[in-house]
Amino acid sequence: MATRTIIFSFVFAMMMSFTVFCSARIYKVGDSEGWTAKDDVYYAWAEADHKEFHVGDSLVFEYDPNINDVTHVSGSLEYEFCDYSSPKAVYNTGHDVVTLTKPGFHYFITSNQAQCVLGQKLEVLVIHDPSRPVPPPPPSKILPDGKTYKVGNSQGWKVYDDIDFYNKWSEEKQFHVGDTLLFEYDNEVNDVYEISGDLEFITCDSTSPVAVHKTGQDLVRLTKSGVHYFVTSHSGYCEAGLKLQVIVGPLPEAVAFSSFPKKVDLSAMERLNNWLKTFKH
Repeated sequence: MATRTIIFSFVFAMMMSFTVFCSARIYKVGDSEGWTAKDDVYYAWAEADHKEFHVGDSLVFEYDPNINDVTHVSGSLEYEFCDYSSPKAVYNTGHDVVTLTKPGFHYFITSNQAQCVLGQKLEVLVIHDPSRPVPPPPPSKILPDGKTYKVGNSQGWKVYDDIDFYNKWSEEKQFHVGDTLLFEYDNEVNDVYEISGDLEFITCDSTSPVAVHKTGQDLVRLTKSGVHYFVTSHSGYCEAGLKLQVIVGPLPEAVAFSSFPKKVDLSAMERLNNWLKTFKH
């Protein structure tokens, strides 16, 4: 009887935990029409059906990534004026799932300014409900401590007389996953935009960044292998050579120590054999 009670209590607790965990909701922004340019449609969408957005809920943005994206901006002014120059995050897969992890107002626009002005922007108020658990952040891959490279060496991230300076700087080094780039510069006149492709790099196109750094002393961890592109958003500086392309190799393979012979203390073995021999006589 006691065992049956314990099992029932365990199953009940698991069911309650599962119910609470699954209470977070998923909202497809714009419903069947998705994320597109329509006047005031997203204000009406957020207000319709008395929607309440809670910490842990998710927004799904579906759209054509060739002409659109989702830019999470930091405040109401950026939202009102369609200012995407300092985004908190940029999504551009065409099917983005954004989990709301903090209470307060959240602002989303498209960086396609013509469409933003036409009404393609969304403001949501997120409420924290103590009865619903805050989802943990996604587990991050534990990377070994790699090398830290100060971009541009002692003089930092600036325009040099040699337009090919950063290409030569990069080619001299071997970058691996886990390494870090340190960008130092005057943040009143400069910044660091990480961009997604070769064409954007060649043309100094910073309109759809993967990430934006503006502190003047930015540490950028290289977490994925492949080619990474960095430019300044100041087109005159970028065209003068202030852009960096780095090729990042995978994690260095761990050394398999199992193939090494074990160290044996031969003198100790000899002493043991000698001690055993005394019992044979």
